[in-house]
Amino acid sequence: MTDIKIVLSKLGIQDLNNGISTGQKSWIGDGDVIESFSPVNGRKIGGANQAERSDYDAVVNKAASAFKSWREMPAPKRGEIVRQMGEELRKFKSELGTLVSYEMGKSLQEGLGEVQEMIDIADFAVGLSRQLYGLSMHSERPQHRMYEQWHPLGIVGIISAFNFPVAVWSWNAMLAWVCGDVCIWKPSEKTPLTALACQNIIKTVLQNNKIPEGVSCVVTGGRDAGEWLAGDPRIALVSATGSTRMGRAVAEAVAKRLGRSLLELGGNNAIIVSQHADLAVAIPGIVFGAVGTAGQRCTSTRRVILHESIFEDVKDKLVRAYSQLRIGNPLDPEIHVGPLIDIDAVKEYEKTVQKVKDAGGKFLVEPRVLTGDAFSSGCYVAPCIAEVESQFEIVQHETFAPILYLIKYSSLEEAIEIQNSVPQGLSSAIFTLNIRESEQFLSQAGSDCGIANVNIGTSGAEIGGAFGGEKETGGGRESGSDAWKAYMRRQTNTINFGNTLPLAQGIKFEID
Repeated sequence: MTDIKIVLSKLGIQDLNNGISTGQKSWIGDGDVIESFSPVNGRKIGGANQAERSDYDAVVNKAASAFKSWREMPAPKRGEIVRQMGEELRKFKSELGTLVSYEMGKSLQEGLGEVQEMIDIADFAVGLSRQLYGLSMHSERPQHRMYEQWHPLGIVGIISAFNFPVAVWSWNAMLAWVCGDVCIWKPSEKTPLTALACQNIIKTVLQNNKIPEGVSCVVTGGRDAGEWLAGDPRIALVSATGSTRMGRAVAEAVAKRLGRSLLELGGNNAIIVSQHADLAVAIPGIVFGAVGTAGQRCTSTRRVILHESIFEDVKDKLVRAYSQLRIGNPLDPEIHVGPLIDIDAVKEYEKTVQKVKDAGGKFLVEPRVLTGDAFSSGCYVAPCIAEVESQFEIVQHETFAPILYLIKYSSLEEAIEIQNSVPQGLSSAIFTLNIRESEQFLSQAGSDCGIANVNIGTSGAEIGGAFGGEKETGGGRESGSDAWKAYMRRQTNTINFGNTLPLAQGIKFEID
């Protein structure tokens, strides 16, 4: 098995028993130690000193100071710094991916994939640094020119979740940096060490280029640290990823001070499987979407809406596929499913299972909490499948666990209505070879989600497209496309190069 102490040492993390020191303790915190335990085996990995209010204020002051010089650097030069960050991430991909897997519990392949996603968004941001375009408009007034330009916002606060402990931070940070912003990251208290490892990697690049380290800051802590960011008028934008409950609290606090928020919240994602589907493609897409990251992705497949004519066939195929799943230590490359993040997540799994049973759901693949030496952390559960009715109250909710619901439909209109009937609106998919069905699914009367896929699952978005959802998912967009605009402020400019002062709308205003 991988020696995690060697991995941590390569990532610059030492002093595992008494909190973490990275040479910048005041930026991390002088408060009590947040201990990080691996869900893989229940062992303590280390700890990080959480920030007190004085630590937080010191970080904000450092970030504000760094912003003054960072915003003056030309965007392509900022892009060059981000390019170097991507190169450093390439050097440490194996170590950082291993730490992601060990601290969070996702499979090693997914941990490495998450770091690759960071590298990809760095590459995207480098190109973007030369494409922060504004528009040019024709003025109605003679000898006038109009255009718009984009300026950096200032300090961006990033609140990330445990399930993607580094990738979603990078979506925000890499774009914010090329846009001229500086970042303060509040990582999940369940995965603090991956954040500190990233800070060490980024810190090296900043130091090598003689750039103030306030460009990239980390504040470890719990709910208090998130509330400080949300309520602080010095934070121009708060980007928060997590539960809908958390997002509501952040949105309310930020709106109260008329700040900006970018929210990526819950998902209750569905796949529609038509009678015209290629099941050889659909079955792997469903299974990966449902069990990848042990069902702890915001894009995890929660519901499969099956045409009645193929319901029994698909059900049998899924049951057979689930029988082949290998559950265990995620650092083993042969393992498909690792643990849930902690014991509380296991309890939520058990509560949801009971609610399904109470509502009359029928389990096709039985749920169970796994025990034995291989599952000593107590965080391992078996992915399960239940046949349910769409109106079951529990089906309206997201449970961060590998629980898959099968629902029958007779017409595509009914299937789309079932899919859209939940409060969340993140990711959706249809498997069909019928072009009319696929186009109907993608039309304005089709999926109401921010992501709608055809013949691929709900999980595994590429960085080139804007990522986010509607309704209780929060409406935010991160990563690719024009998501960069969230990190900048728009300014309209009008220039008069004539020797008179004509007014818009033909207004006359004359003085001697």
